[in-house]
Amino acid sequence: MKAVLETIDLKMIYKVGHVDVPALRGLNVTVNAGEYVAIMGPSGCGKSTFLHIVGGMLQPTSGRVIIDGEDMTRMSDAERTDVRRRKIGFVFQRFNLFPTLTAEGNLKLAERIYSNGANGGNPERRREVLGLLKLEEKMNHKPLELSGGEQQRVAIARAIINRPAILLADEPTGNLDSENSQIVLEMLRGLNNEFRQTIVMITHNPEAAARADRVIEMRDGLVVEQARNR
Repeated sequence: MKAVLETIDLKMIYKVGHVDVPALRGLNVTVNAGEYVAIMGPSGCGKSTFLHIVGGMLQPTSGRVIIDGEDMTRMSDAERTDVRRRKIGFVFQRFNLFPTLTAEGNLKLAERIYSNGANGGNPERRREVLGLLKLEEKMNHKPLELSGGEQQRVAIARAIINRPAILLADEPTGNLDSENSQIVLEMLRGLNNEFRQTIVMITHNPEAAARADRVIEMRDGLVVEQARNR
C-alpha cells in the first residue's frame, strides 16, 4: 500500500518562558492511501499539534513529515503552502464558509484557489460531490440559509472538491448536535467508501472513532495504542 502520510521521529517543543514544553516526543505515524484513521487522546496529548504540523501550518522542532511522497519539513514556507493547496483538504469545528457565497460558490472558490485562477472548475465534479453529501437542493443557498450540519457538509465538499491526497478533519462534529453529528460521520464514511478518500480525523468522540478503519491513541506526545475497527 502507498503511504500518503508518514511522520518520522516527529518532535515539537514549545518554549514557555525559559521552560521547554514537549508536545510531541518522537511520533511515528503512517497512513496509507484510502485509509480512514481516527486519532484520539486526552486534551494536551499533542493531537492538535500533530494535525497542524501535518497540515503544514507549523514546523516541527525535528523529525520529518512526508505527504504523498513530498517531505514538507525540508521545504520553504511557500513550498509548504503549495503542498497544502494541492494535496491537503481541511475540515474544522468552525465551518469557515464565505457567507456571501452560495454552497456551490464556496466550492468554485476552492477550485479557483487550487488552479491559481486558471480555470472555472468542474461543474460535474461539483454536482457529484454535492450529490454524495445530499446537498443537491442546497447548491444555491448561502451559509446563513443552511443548518449547522448542512454547513459542515458544504465545508467537507469544499475540502474534497479538488481530490486532495489527504483530508484532515479536526473534531468535525464538535459544534453539531447528535443528529447532525451522525449525518456528517456517515458522509465521511461514504466519502472514504465511494471515492477512497484518505482521511485523518482528530476526535474525542468514541462513536466517531468507531466509524474509522483504524484508531490511533495518543498520550503525552506519543502513540500508545493502535486498533483496527475493520
